[in-house]
Amino acid sequence: VQLQASGGGLVQPGGSLRLSCAASAFTLDYYHMTWFRQAPGKEREWVSCIGSGDGSTYYADSVKGRFTISRDNAKNTVYLQMNSLNAEDTASYVCAAGSACSNSSWHEYIITIGDYWGRGTLVTVSS
Repeated sequence: VQLQASGGGLVQPGGSLRLSCAASAFTLDYYHMTWFRQAPGKEREWVSCIGSGDGSTYYADSVKGRFTISRDNAKNTVYLQMNSLNAEDTASYVCAAGSACSNSSWHEYIITIGDYWGRGTLVTVSS
């Protein structure tokens, strides 16, 4: 496994979680890192991306202002801080490494710019 997401779990509405995405066998420094999520019965959707150079960040409208993506190249890890969680955030979260940041479908991502991706970590928001 080259990318491993972790940090998921059960959290109450309004709570917070921080997801981590650790890389093995390659260095994250040169990649634009993206988080996708897939809710039960829905297609995988783009959540956020952080650029490899200046660290520019991008967010889906549904998470803007609540989620923060960051990277620690020294630890070869990317994070997704998720605050004010609600039931609609329940999903399996997957991290991916690619050649650009693009608000794209999963299918388009893996065909055009995706290089590595791993298994997801499940986030369940429920009281």
